[in-house]
Amino acid sequence: MDTPALIAKYDRRVPRYTSYPTAPHFSPSVTAADYAGWLAALPDDTPLSLYLHVPFCASLCWFCACHTSVARRPEPLESYGAALLSEIDLAAAAIGRRLPVRHIHWGGGTPNALPPHLMRAVMQRLRTMFHVQPDAEIAVEIDPRELSGESLQALGDIGTTRASLGVQDFDPQVQQAVHRHQSQELTADCAARLRGVGIGSINLDLIYGLPYQTVPGVIATVEQALAIGPDRAAVFGYAHVPWMKKHQALLPEDALPGPAERLAQRHAVEQVLTASGYVTVGLDHFARPEDSLAAAAADARLKRNFQGYTTDDAPVLLGFGASSIGSLPQGYVQNLPGVPAWRDAVRAGVLPVARGIALTGDDRLRRAVIEAVMCQDSVDLRAIANAHDADPAALMDAAPALQEMAHDGLLDWNGYRIAVTAVGRPFVRNVAAAFDRYLRPGLARHSAAV
Repeated sequence: MDTPALIAKYDRRVPRYTSYPTAPHFSPSVTAADYAGWLAALPDDTPLSLYLHVPFCASLCWFCACHTSVARRPEPLESYGAALLSEIDLAAAAIGRRLPVRHIHWGGGTPNALPPHLMRAVMQRLRTMFHVQPDAEIAVEIDPRELSGESLQALGDIGTTRASLGVQDFDPQVQQAVHRHQSQELTADCAARLRGVGIGSINLDLIYGLPYQTVPGVIATVEQALAIGPDRAAVFGYAHVPWMKKHQALLPEDALPGPAERLAQRHAVEQVLTASGYVTVGLDHFARPEDSLAAAAADARLKRNFQGYTTDDAPVLLGFGASSIGSLPQGYVQNLPGVPAWRDAVRAGVLPVARGIALTGDDRLRRAVIEAVMCQDSVDLRAIANAHDADPAALMDAAPALQEMAHDGLLDWNGYRIAVTAVGRPFVRNVAAAFDRYLRPGLARHSAAV
């Protein structure tokens, strides 16, 4: 089947599979009391990862699908930081002992929007309440346009090891359309300043599929990005979901690239990066061969969570801040999405849980299969079923879809062993979706597959 036919057939709305079950299937049946019980039941010495969500930005990018808002005064940031400290205390008290931490990720929004003294205070509280390992990764998402000297120093003081810089696209017409103005020179200067305070790893986040983007344009952006010398690059397809994020309706929809153009842009970016020596990692990440992410991919140790592809293999992720999601052996929990409600719950001494889902044995089995597909482009269904004390026949509801995708050249399949082909890599989310028992085709309102 030729590429246009594949796009017409498979470019449907499917999850990004940063979790399974995915967030739309969480429900209020999981409560703060459930979360407290799950935390208390964690075995001693369980390694943790921590995620801190800062839902504020200096201005709103119209393509953004994150939980964030514009903070025009310092008071909301101060009160948010104070509540973040209190939530850390609540979670630590529910655990009841000081567990080790391997990874800390600050996301947003714009984490560096938080006042520097609060970033220091939050990190100090984490080090007090948990045993942050000496070699722990501390990653922070950065808006290069808003990095003050005080914030830069705070990033160094808290021990940041990796910074992710939002770029998206350097073309002025694209930047005008998405309401984000950021030059290559400013971005390069930001990376140099971060390296100057000892932050050894720099990631750049790029997007294809934005209004007015073209293949030559995205190639030019990637070439400018490479001049900054990033250790990793994440290259995401723009998710146009104006029914979820009303501000996306401000984008000129008639200037959005179609599916075939999006796929061409994706291929062009991949070709430039791989020709420059970067290794393809999963669906949308690239890394230098010596980077730990590339090593994890080569050794089949790559993982996937709400921040995308990662080396993080901790069995527990605790989320702090409004809308953040945590993952525990028992299930997932998500905090209240609105800052006022989240803050009120924390001030009342209650873990600010809005919803979640308790995992069944079938969920865990399918989650392992989906993660293998997304991270390794292959999976042995029999081996994973055996590891979960399950019958591999339980996964055979996916067989009709797999057989069809094999016929179309997206994967090789011998009944239990699946290997995604080069043709099928852009459609790997479709392969994962074959195992999603919750997904209802035609009803789901996810982003497009390509």
